[in-house]
Amino acid sequence: MSADTHDRHTSGTPSTFSVGGEHHVSRLGFGAMRLPTGSGPGPDRKAAVAVARRAVELGVTLIDTAHMYGWGANEELLAEALHPYPDDLLITTKVGVVRTDGPEGWAYDARPESLREQVEQGLRRLRTERVGLLQLHRIDPKVPLAEQIGALRDLQQEGKIGHIGLSEVTAAELAEARETAGIASVQNRYNLLDREHEPVLEACEAAGIAFLPWRPVAAAAPGPAAALDVVAAELGATAPQVLLAWLLARSPVVLPIPGTASLAHLEENLAAARLRLTRTQRQRLDRTASSA
Repeated sequence: MSADTHDRHTSGTPSTFSVGGEHHVSRLGFGAMRLPTGSGPGPDRKAAVAVARRAVELGVTLIDTAHMYGWGANEELLAEALHPYPDDLLITTKVGVVRTDGPEGWAYDARPESLREQVEQGLRRLRTERVGLLQLHRIDPKVPLAEQIGALRDLQQEGKIGHIGLSEVTAAELAEARETAGIASVQNRYNLLDREHEPVLEACEAAGIAFLPWRPVAAAAPGPAAALDVVAAELGATAPQVLLAWLLARSPVVLPIPGTASLAHLEENLAAARLRLTRTQRQRLDRTASSA
C-alpha cells in the first residue's frame, strides 16, 4: 500500500498518501473549480487568490484544477496565487475536453495531437515545465483508449508529465488504460450517498492507486440528513465535516478534494481531518446510506 503508516489521522487511517510512489500529499486536498476566475484585480479575484494561498498555509499539498475550469483561467489563477510552488505541493490538472461553439459549449477531444497541445498550454498557464499529475478529464469515445493513454505516456517520457491519472472511468477502463501506461490516480464521483463507483475504488485499493472523489459532500435526503446531524452533534462538527471524515476513514487511498471560494468554509473543510468517527458511527452512517 502506498499510504504512509507513520503519519495518521486520529481516526487511525493514514493522513498522507504517496501518489505514484513519488508525491507524499496530505489526503485532504483542495478542489479549485469553485474559485472565481474573473480577469482583473477585482475583489473576487483577490479573494480567490487568498483562498488558494490559505489552503497551502493550512497544510494542503494536493490541489486539483482543469483546463475546463474557466478554460484555462483557473490554472492561471493558481499560478498567480502560488507560483513559485512549494516543493511539497502537487497540482493536478486535467485535459481531454475543449471549448466549442456548440450548444453544450464543450466537447471531448483526446486526439493525441490535441492532448499534446492542451498539456503544453496548461504548462504555460501554470508557469511550469512539468505537471506532477495529469489526468484525462474524460475518455474520448471517438479515439481508441490506448491512443489517448499512449499520448500521455509520450509526454510523460518527455518529462512534461510526472504521473498519469483518469477521471470518470469504469473498473474495466482503468484496467485497459493500465495496459498502456502506469496510472497513478482516478477521479470519480463518490460520496457516502453515491457509491456507484465502488468497484473502481476497490480496484484502486488493490493497486495502490489514489482515488480522488469529486463531489465528496452531497446534499442528503431527510432520512440520511437526520442521521448525519446526529453524528455531527455527537462530534461537535458539521454534517459536511462528517461526510469528509467518512471518506477519509473509508480507505487510505481516498483523497477528497472539496472545493470552496470561502475562507471560512475552507477552514471548516480542512478541520474534518481531525475528526474521529467511531466504528459504531460509521456503521450507522453506512446503514442509513444503504437504506436511502
